[in-house]
Amino acid sequence: MADDWNMPKGDLMKGKRGVVMGVANQNSIAWGIATQLAAQGAEIAFTYQGESLERRVRPLVESIGMDTMIPADVTNDESMDAAFAAIKQKWGKIDFLVHSIAFAGKDELQGSMVANTTREGFRRAMDISVYSFIDCARRASEIMPDGGSIICMTYLGAERTVPSYNVMGVAKAALEASTRYAARDLGPQGIRVNAISAGAMRTLSLAGIRGGKSLMGTGRNWSLLKEDTSMEGVAGCALYLLSPLGRSIAGEVIHVDAGFHVVGVPDASEEE
Repeated sequence: MADDWNMPKGDLMKGKRGVVMGVANQNSIAWGIATQLAAQGAEIAFTYQGESLERRVRPLVESIGMDTMIPADVTNDESMDAAFAAIKQKWGKIDFLVHSIAFAGKDELQGSMVANTTREGFRRAMDISVYSFIDCARRASEIMPDGGSIICMTYLGAERTVPSYNVMGVAKAALEASTRYAARDLGPQGIRVNAISAGAMRTLSLAGIRGGKSLMGTGRNWSLLKEDTSMEGVAGCALYLLSPLGRSIAGEVIHVDAGFHVVGVPDASEEE
């Protein structure tokens, strides 16, 4: 869990304000990132969809001394208009945005991608997982007059086939391409756009993939560091990209997976 590790504290993000989208529970990558940002002095507004998610997330938000929670349905333009209007009204401008939102139907995250992907399922996965990032990047950039940083979350399934990842892998590939184009478009405004490709972690997203738990074991055994992807590592990378330390970094997909992504063929001992 995000609160199981000792977060370095400081003032690297002091005076910075931003938005974190996609916290579902204390195991969410978005929550791990948010706690690290808060530990470094950032002020954070959290978005949520639906009352049940609000009830689940609000105690977490309050536990780090924050109180701004704004409803936002990324599939609804009116909802998004209201959400970013509320953020602008509260602060006037922001410095960063964390987008950690993705969705694909459970039936489509198993077996054959070709056989199980429906037209509606494909459309919905692309809308929520990809278009929402483009839309949020546009909206956030409009209230970043002094420049800023935007990050999204991706996975190795965008580059290589992963069992049962299916249409989500296709969507993540589109998300990574969108990251590069957004970085090109927003770079002249001093806004850096990057993506973090995290290894398999114990999240709700992993639980939704058939056989997802085995991905953690494979990631650990085959990785160069022979360890699980850590929340501390992912949150630390996010802090680097969102803070002044990440200056001159734009359009990148940074892998935080203990080196798993560079392995072509595992050692024979790792297959036993």
